[in-house]
Amino acid sequence: MYSAILDSCVLWPSLQRDFLLSLAAERAYRPLWSTAILEETEINEAAKLVKRGMLREDAEARAHRLIAKMSGAFDDSSVAGWQRLEGSFGLPDVDDEHVLAAAVIGGAQAIVTLNLKDFPATLIPPSIEVLSPAEFASNTVRQHLPAAWSATINLSERSGRTGPARTPKDILDTLRGRYEMHDAVEALEVVYEL
Repeated sequence: MYSAILDSCVLWPSLQRDFLLSLAAERAYRPLWSTAILEETEINEAAKLVKRGMLREDAEARAHRLIAKMSGAFDDSSVAGWQRLEGSFGLPDVDDEHVLAAAVIGGAQAIVTLNLKDFPATLIPPSIEVLSPAEFASNTVRQHLPAAWSATINLSERSGRTGPARTPKDILDTLRGRYEMHDAVEALEVVYEL
């Protein structure tokens, strides 16, 4: 199965994370991450919640529960042993070395990140492609349209539990507008006539 390392910058924006992980739950691909990625995600998620007005202690607890839930739902996603390669690639941002190390050790075919410039092609093994979340979503949705539609429906059905209920169209509109997933959304809209 195609596997992809999801960088922390891809995991803390809520709907983007939920959509990408919903695709994985539908077996469109296998998500991978390292302990370092999960730690960064937890810190960024808590900071986001504090910025939105939540008390720090509550935000940290909620972020911790999110990481535990992700780890439980995808219990084979954590890459072990990446530390031995960290610092060996010469990436422009040394703080991104752990992401590439986990991708190599985990056998990932892709790194999904917003920091494309920090992963220059000349320093990445040829078996790994570096993709933005929008590119990754487009590729995955186009190859797995029924699974992607099911992921969208499931997101819609779960949406009312923690916030306002959203229709599949609401979700797709947000994915397009906020996360620039134009191609992925268009593929779903055409097939499912939204």
